[in-house]
Amino acid sequence: MDEQQSADAIPVAPPLKLFAEWFALAKEGEPNDPDAVALATATPDAAPSVRMVLLKDFGPEGFVFYTNAQSRKGGELLANPQAAMLFHWKSLRRQIRIEGRIEEVDPATADAYFGSRSRDSQLGALASDQSRPLASRAEFLGRIAKVTAQHLVGRVPRPPHWTGFCLVPQAFEFWMDRPFRLHERRRFELGSDGTWTSGLLYP
Repeated sequence: MDEQQSADAIPVAPPLKLFAEWFALAKEGEPNDPDAVALATATPDAAPSVRMVLLKDFGPEGFVFYTNAQSRKGGELLANPQAAMLFHWKSLRRQIRIEGRIEEVDPATADAYFGSRSRDSQLGALASDQSRPLASRAEFLGRIAKVTAQHLVGRVPRPPHWTGFCLVPQAFEFWMDRPFRLHERRRFELGSDGTWTSGLLYP
């Protein structure tokens, strides 16, 4: 039977395994940034904000991305360590939502990833006061020129405020497009005993 006609195309499977399968399809078929994900955070008094980040790793421990901890999202993650992610792969007509708590990666992990970035990206991270007011583009380019001159040779040090965060999932929702907006949704939730339960949702 064609997948679009199947009565239950989103299987009852371990959600991380199902994510890995869909993510592999996205990397094959999505033309632009299949690892791009909307990250939603909130302040301690529940004011929300959302932006796009790039997923850099995932596994049983969770979903890892990197940022300046002094940015708006970094401050919100540190003050209220809960977040939600949304992957939307338009070419596949599929979405995945993930909700959970936030943990900061250890310094060695942050060092390793920072060291794997291009030198220009490292220098940009060193020069940027992410999310803070900027008088002009020229000011930012001037700061990049300054840090470049300071690090002409040798390793570019990771700024102490530049780090990684891991979203430890407590819920997943898989969404698949269907004709006439009769979409299919399956939600997985992690129980207190460490097992996942799932069920379909009305579209």
